[in-house]
Amino acid sequence: MANAVQLMELTVRVKPGSRRGPLVESTPDDPAASLTVHVRERAIDGAANAGVVAAIAAHFGVPRREVEIVRGRTSRIKRVRVGAP
Repeated sequence: MANAVQLMELTVRVKPGSRRGPLVESTPDDPAASLTVHVRERAIDGAANAGVVAAIAAHFGVPRREVEIVRGRTSRIKRVRVGAP
């Protein structure tokens, strides 16, 4: 029997251009997002989105190809899927 594939979807708040990045931290007090992702990249030409994917992949220990922004590509609040498709 093949290994079970585990997917999870998270709502994250992105802080582009942050000096603290790359950093992923839990935000239990934020009703809009379960994680805050600080990235150094600016929100220009998708650079911040690429930084978000890299930071989340590193945080969960998965390859970048297994992290996908499902919704909110142009917003600071994003829905992200982690795991093999």
